[in-house]
Amino acid sequence: MSYRLLATRPVVVWALVAIAARMPVAMATLALVFLVRERPDGYALGAGIAAVYVIGEVAGAVVLGPRLRPERARAQLAAGLAVGAGAFAGLGLLPHAHPLVLGALAAVAGAAPAASTGGLRALLTEHLPEELVVKALSLESVLVYAIWAVAPAVTGVLALSVAPPLPLLLAAVLMAASTAGMWALPAGWAADEGDRDGVSMARTLVRAWPVYVTGAAAMSVLALAELVLPALLEQRAIGVGWTGPLLAAFSISSAAGAALYGLRGTWPGSLRAQSLVLLLGSSACVTVVATAGSLPWITGAILVAGLTQSGVMITRSLSLRETLPPSAHAAGYSVMYAAVGVGYAGAAALAAAVQSKAPPSVAVLGGVGFTLLLVALSALGDRRAARAVARRR
Repeated sequence: MSYRLLATRPVVVWALVAIAARMPVAMATLALVFLVRERPDGYALGAGIAAVYVIGEVAGAVVLGPRLRPERARAQLAAGLAVGAGAFAGLGLLPHAHPLVLGALAAVAGAAPAASTGGLRALLTEHLPEELVVKALSLESVLVYAIWAVAPAVTGVLALSVAPPLPLLLAAVLMAASTAGMWALPAGWAADEGDRDGVSMARTLVRAWPVYVTGAAAMSVLALAELVLPALLEQRAIGVGWTGPLLAAFSISSAAGAALYGLRGTWPGSLRAQSLVLLLGSSACVTVVATAGSLPWITGAILVAGLTQSGVMITRSLSLRETLPPSAHAAGYSVMYAAVGVGYAGAAALAAAVQSKAPPSVAVLGGVGFTLLLVALSALGDRRAARAVARRR
């Protein structure tokens, strides 16, 4: 089935709204660092404010995502995006404010629109026939990787060549545009809360915990690729200037992998098995990056890691749809978003701790070990769930 079936006005409008909503998220952490970098200890302060932003994202996704009501999701998402736009505007207009004020604004900017990722995904998939869902999720992944490839460059150029607050002001404008664009999307989606058989939303969401762990594991691989790569290149006596092109190549490869996954539509094995194999492949590639001594090997491993990483991103969303009833899909996507943030932060903290005592290559290998631990935990959870289903039968 061709991607051309998605070339409809509703899907195009959805894509434009999604880009406007997610570009600010991709710009935020780097923009916050640039905003205060000229202050005393500016980089440390910027990293702290960026961490507060990420904590706000995780908390907002967990708290607000499960509270989305299918019949009026559009209004709820628009409200969150509007508050987020206001917080980004406040950050851009008050660059010299007290750090506590900037931290509070960053927390609101992260938390208020945090349910939009899951909500927008539900607005896309719940209005498409089931046979187009895989292609729709692949399209979404392509957009996400394209945004993350472009956002750092846009942020750096605006902050360094024009003015440090400008990326945050652009983020505010884009998020405000997505708020307006929400009204061109459906008001919500049909969902029968009776499909949970009387079980609360919280207990329903807990049922999918192995999928969330898979998401955290996938993002820990990305954290290793992004955060330790400059130091690793320096350790190998390779120019640190290669960091940008290598990460761009990772994003391009990931977008290509997402498009390829959706092009075929169905792949051998269950969704959980596919996720496991792809995650092991990503971990193997990052291990090659840590141990290789030449740029061609590192480049090749990063390109293959991008291909496998995008497949994990799609299969985890499909696994979530398979595990949860339709009325819990949007909430599940939001909890997944939070799990992804926790996985990234956990791998980043581990890499930083190890790197302070050991070479970057050891930090990467330690991060791979952390990822494999999460993979094993997820696989164990899947096996226990499968046995429970078999016993009920």
